[in-house]
Amino acid sequence: MVVEALEKKLYDAASKGDEATFSQLLPQDPYLVETLSFPSSINILHIATMHGHISMVEEVLKFNPRLVRISVSQKSSPLHIAAEAGHVEIASKLLRVAPQMCWLRDDQGMNPIHLAAMNGHVEIVQHILHESCLPAMERLDRGQTVLHLCVKHGQLRVLEVLGELVCAKDDDGETLLHLAVVRL
Repeated sequence: MVVEALEKKLYDAASKGDEATFSQLLPQDPYLVETLSFPSSINILHIATMHGHISMVEEVLKFNPRLVRISVSQKSSPLHIAAEAGHVEIASKLLRVAPQMCWLRDDQGMNPIHLAAMNGHVEIVQHILHESCLPAMERLDRGQTVLHLCVKHGQLRVLEVLGELVCAKDDDGETLLHLAVVRL
């Protein structure tokens, strides 16, 4: 009963962005944040991310940065949630802690750049591309690329940003098209 009350208070603190309550509850059971799981396997970091509470996300990451690597039952990580919702600062912080999460696919086969692109979150797409442009090359189960998703969902601004990749020149001044012609 006491643990359930503490869990409820932690959930409320994360969903409201109440850092003071969160900091107050931690000494009562420091392992609770690490082991605490709510329905659908979400943890305290997922909750703070869903609600867009950047300061709460920072507090949770200070306490337990490993939570960034935990996915919910739909295989959505906190980065998936931030990318879909457009929480730019949160996505940036999560990428700094665990850049490899930009590769993780959810149960729909989408990685965070797919979700950000579909929803028109240009800045998040740029953050992920800065980390690695390879997740943008990942194809969905029907062969669709992130470019297909941009067109399908009318996200032309994101398409422009991704199109810059095609025109980007390497140190020798060659674009992807130059390399493709040479290889053919």
